[in-house]
Amino acid sequence: MNPTFPARFPKKTLLTALGLASALSFSAQTSADTTVNAVMHSALRALDPVSSSATIARNHGYMIYDTLIGLDADLTPQPQMADWEVSEDGLTYTFTLREGLTWHDGSPVTAADCIASLERWSSFDPGGTLIFDHLESLTALDDHRVELKLTTALGDVIGLLAKPSAVAAFMMPEAVASIEPGQPLPNQIGSGPFRFVSDAFQPGVKAVYERFDEYVPRDEAPSGTAGSKEVFVDRVEWIHMPDVQTMVNAINSGDIDYIERTPFDLLPLLESNPEIHAEVLDPLGMLTLARMNFLHPPFNDERIRRAALLAIGQDDVMAALVGDPRFYETCASVYGCNTALSSEAGGESLTSGGSLDEARALLEEAGYDDTPIVLLQPSDVATLTPQPLVVAQALRAAGFNVELRQMDWQTLVSQRASREASSDGGWDMIFTNFGVDSLWSPSINPLLISTGEEDSWFGWPTDPDMEALLDEFALAIEGDERQALAEDIQRQAMEQVTFVPLGQFQNVISWRDELSDVVAGPIPVFWGMHKAE
Repeated sequence: MNPTFPARFPKKTLLTALGLASALSFSAQTSADTTVNAVMHSALRALDPVSSSATIARNHGYMIYDTLIGLDADLTPQPQMADWEVSEDGLTYTFTLREGLTWHDGSPVTAADCIASLERWSSFDPGGTLIFDHLESLTALDDHRVELKLTTALGDVIGLLAKPSAVAAFMMPEAVASIEPGQPLPNQIGSGPFRFVSDAFQPGVKAVYERFDEYVPRDEAPSGTAGSKEVFVDRVEWIHMPDVQTMVNAINSGDIDYIERTPFDLLPLLESNPEIHAEVLDPLGMLTLARMNFLHPPFNDERIRRAALLAIGQDDVMAALVGDPRFYETCASVYGCNTALSSEAGGESLTSGGSLDEARALLEEAGYDDTPIVLLQPSDVATLTPQPLVVAQALRAAGFNVELRQMDWQTLVSQRASREASSDGGWDMIFTNFGVDSLWSPSINPLLISTGEEDSWFGWPTDPDMEALLDEFALAIEGDERQALAEDIQRQAMEQVTFVPLGQFQNVISWRDELSDVVAGPIPVFWGMHKAE
């Protein structure tokens, strides 16, 4: 697809008219270097991609850090920082670091760094926790080799280390990875293809990255988060533009080069401009979803949760969110559709338009007493604003008393951490998008964790049956057994309404002709990319 904008604006006129000069803040150095000016889907504020599950923090992580294992565009794990060997009994994994790996301060990457990084990752990521729950030992055989021994064979170790979401297993220097949980990172030193320019960072406004000249790339072609990560530009600037019309005008005029998530409603404005490309680079895309708060009435009653699910039809949500059927599909799978373990069992009403009569009957059976339910709506994220509106309308039609609270995304992120009742500053339903690459297996899907504790994702479901199924899946090795267990987990999630899948959509990345060799894969990357002078 080669989209376009019907008319071009002179750069000077556009900057004056839209007041972008301050936001772009081009410096003399920037104009002298080959710089890619990119607008990402969200402003970068948090700089720790391990303690935060925010997608923008993950994207930042891939700029400056690296992982032992990469995931290519076909979703196959590949050696990245290290090659690996597995013992015949499946209990021992040996990782050998490749030559030439250094941190941005010039010191060599060592096995001790990787061990500290894996230990830190395991305390934040459910996949890492799974591995460490079955860990016998994690030791450095020498400066370049790490040995990981399990007490029980697991089916997903390499996949968990390779996955790009929700928290990727980024390698950090030992001194950084060893800080106490909850403490901010002391620096942004990584071993990845870019260096973070701390002095130029304006939280929520701009983040700047420069090529790490000492980075030694792999020989393979770049693919996803695997292969060569050679950088061919001097500098990348992430510029926050919350106004989507301003963003589209800016790429049309040449003031920016790249948009990570093109607004669907403005995509037609780009579809005739031969200077702009717009493509889907991640074929799986994202699952949009709703999550209820299990801690307080009314959603502590599974019948009322089920009534809410039955009231919702995905077609209405996706039509409002995306509109263009080229870029979405209905999908009731908790793993996302078009994945190896995908199943839509138990979610049939979601894809058939909902069932208001059944929803009303369940509300009556449960004795719903008109308790208000509070839905949080972000006002400044285009891919999250429509869902609460559509769902609120559906819930009201079923008989729910709905209050919609609008706020900016950063405020919402803070409020969703509250475990209080909605009447005391908490919430009853929130909405978010997850990359399918972070949901496609029970072993990595953070939304399925149902301990009711802090390690459960916001909403804090308690479901011992789900936890037992997840444990069974983790220990299953054979494909048929894993497939059957994955379907059992799908049915359990729908029965308990662990979360409500609202449909699957693909993001459209736009870039100007000056850019070439943009790498396809599950995350937006800036290595491999060229920019014409």
